[in-house]
Amino acid sequence: MTLSTAERPAAPRAWRPTRRRITDGLLAALAPIAACGVALGGLTTWVGSGNAGGPARITVTDGRVFLPYGEVRDTAAFFRISNSGGSDDRLLKVTSSAVRGEATLSRHRMAAGNAASAETVDSAGIPAGGSLAMSPFGLDVTLRADPKWVAGTYVPFTLHFQHGGRIEVQARVVRPGEGG
Repeated sequence: MTLSTAERPAAPRAWRPTRRRITDGLLAALAPIAACGVALGGLTTWVGSGNAGGPARITVTDGRVFLPYGEVRDTAAFFRISNSGGSDDRLLKVTSSAVRGEATLSRHRMAAGNAASAETVDSAGIPAGGSLAMSPFGLDVTLRADPKWVAGTYVPFTLHFQHGGRIEVQARVVRPGEGG
């Protein structure tokens, strides 16, 4: 059976670029290109102002260790940790060759009736451009003191950071209530 010319399906028309089709295609491509340009300009400004990806710059000051009272050898050490860099960092642990046993990061909380509780923590954050001031009422380093320590003795510590590496510091032994 043969079909007559009128019954045959029309051959597909070839696609031809018209001015309208080209304009629509260019406008569709222009939107993501403009968005990428604006984002790149914003990122360039952010980086140029020194706010992007700067590493953590950690400094540790005001190291002190409380002199234990009586026969109890457990005590705490405190430091002020500052981060002048552009990235957050974390204090992972504190070690000392002069401490008997292991030093641990602890967080103390006051409860009703002058009661307190302590919990061991894995790490402590130091925000970019911020600081962490350890205290008996917050974060500290719990440790076992050497019986030979007296007020004024300096104890070596190494603070280990996630991005800032290791920082060697000295903490001065003080009586509770005294400054560093």
